[in-house]
Amino acid sequence: MDAPAVPPRPGLAARLALCNEVLAPMDFAAQCALAASLGYRALEVAPFTLADDPLAIDDARAAVLRRVAADHGLAICGLHWLLVAPKGLSITTPDDALRVRTVEAMRRLVALCAALGGEYLVHGSPAQRAIAPGQSHADALARAADCWRRAGEAAGEAGVVYCIEPLSGDQTPIVNTVAEAAAIVRAAGLPALRTMLDTSSAGLAEAESPAALIERWWPTGLLAHVQLNDRNRRAPGQGDDAFAPVLAALARHGHRGWIAVEPFDYRPDGPGCAAFAAGYLRGLIEAAGL
Repeated sequence: MDAPAVPPRPGLAARLALCNEVLAPMDFAAQCALAASLGYRALEVAPFTLADDPLAIDDARAAVLRRVAADHGLAICGLHWLLVAPKGLSITTPDDALRVRTVEAMRRLVALCAALGGEYLVHGSPAQRAIAPGQSHADALARAADCWRRAGEAAGEAGVVYCIEPLSGDQTPIVNTVAEAAAIVRAAGLPALRTMLDTSSAGLAEAESPAALIERWWPTGLLAHVQLNDRNRRAPGQGDDAFAPVLAALARHGHRGWIAVEPFDYRPDGPGCAAFAAGYLRGLIEAAGL
């Protein structure tokens, strides 16, 4: 049975989502309850928080998780941190058998996203796109691009979008800028394979500001999603980065999708960080007209 439609909740800003690992190790129902109480409309889920082997989550279990979220007035909007579990996966490895296994994992996560009611997947997973000893950057990039293309094909079949996440150079040498990700997306020519913007990584890796990147790339249709975090890896508002220009740029381009909060350094703790971000962003989102 499908989960019930998520009812509108008064006083919540736009389509603000929280990356759920911020609230780990709470169980999923407790994460939903707290996120909803703070004003979030959805959880963007890291699969490793759901099970030691998220590939083993079947459609029946996915339906239960989807209903738990809906019962709290939340959607499960998408997935991120895709390849943390099971261990050992890689999209860049010269080991063909391992890469085939990794592609199968990516395809399974696409299906899981659809079963959870999600709209998109964000492929960051920097450790799983490392360059192997003796491997060239060009070879690693070509292997990664092939894996992403195959995931994009699966996403198209499932009715979701698979996003390549540019990450800063301190995390990975493979795809650091929106332009690099966009080149892979364009070469693949698949409507369901796109890229996205993580404001922390963009602030560290790009010559342009996150707002300028949105202005330049959103009209191309290649940029599908935005995650908000400060360059110091804390929540929006807990550093020096300005987020009003980012939200204003999204509003100018008619964005009506999810906007996800993804800090990595939780101050004072996960729940406190999530609460601060929700309070800080609500007014900015409303002011931007999102």
